[in-house]
Order: sequence, then C-alpha cells, then structure tokens
Amino acid sequence: MLVHQILKSKGSEGVFTVKPGTLVSEAVKLLAEKRIGTVIVSQDGETPNGILSERDIVRELGKRGAGCLSHSIDAYMTADVVTCGPDDDAVGVLEKMTEGRFRHMPVMADGKLVGLISLGDTVKARLSELAMEKNALEGMIMGH
Repeated sequence: MLVHQILKSKGSEGVFTVKPGTLVSEAVKLLAEKRIGTVIVSQDGETPNGILSERDIVRELGKRGAGCLSHSIDAYMTADVVTCGPDDDAVGVLEKMTEGRFRHMPVMADGKLVGLISLGDTVKARLSELAMEKNALEGMIMGH
C-alpha cells in the first residue's frame, strides 16, 4: 500500500500547523482540542520547520516542570524532520518510523506539505493489506 492510499482513507481533516515561536501552552491547547498527537511547525503552512509531539512536551514537563508551557516550541520541537512522499510504500515508512522511534511523518509532494501519517495509520493499512491477501489466498485454495 502506498502513502497516498493511506491519506485517502484518513479523510480530509488536514494537517494542523503552528508557527515558529508559538508558546508550548498554545500547542498543547491545539493538541487537546483536535485530539491529535503532533503538530507541524511551519512558517508558511507548506514547509515543515519542525515537528512537535506530545512526547516532546511531556519530556520537557518532566525536566523543567510546568514553566516550560510559557516557552516557545522552537526549543522543544524536532527540527530535523523525516518526511515521505505520496508514492512511498507504507512498509518502508513503517520501517523508518520504527528505526527513528517516532510516530508521525509529514507527507511532502512538490516541496509542499500534503498530509501527515501516523504509525497507527500505517499499521492499520498494513493489517488491511494482509487481510486482503489472506482472503485471496483462501479463495484460491478453496477454488473460488
């Protein structure tokens, strides 16, 4: 299964972005309101400058306490963002996420942000693909 197929199955809620310099407390509010695990940090909404996850925020809360909520996200985001393209294979994306120990990957096409897929999205797609393969094999064995 390809990344664009995963994006298509997710629907059209889009990618949530925040601008560099946004306060951690504002990012937390967005994560809670939208019930999401990460936001893309982007000045223009098309090019990722970084990515901030709930894990990043919890890590800083543990180190610095609630005072980090009044700081800029710039210090806590991951600036070296690993991305994929719409025609990338889900298995390869899953491997990158597992090796990199992260759960969200921006999808880029023609230098622009077009989506965001999660580890859960890729696992769900892979399980669906395996179920279809299983059904096809069972059909062949049963002569259907």
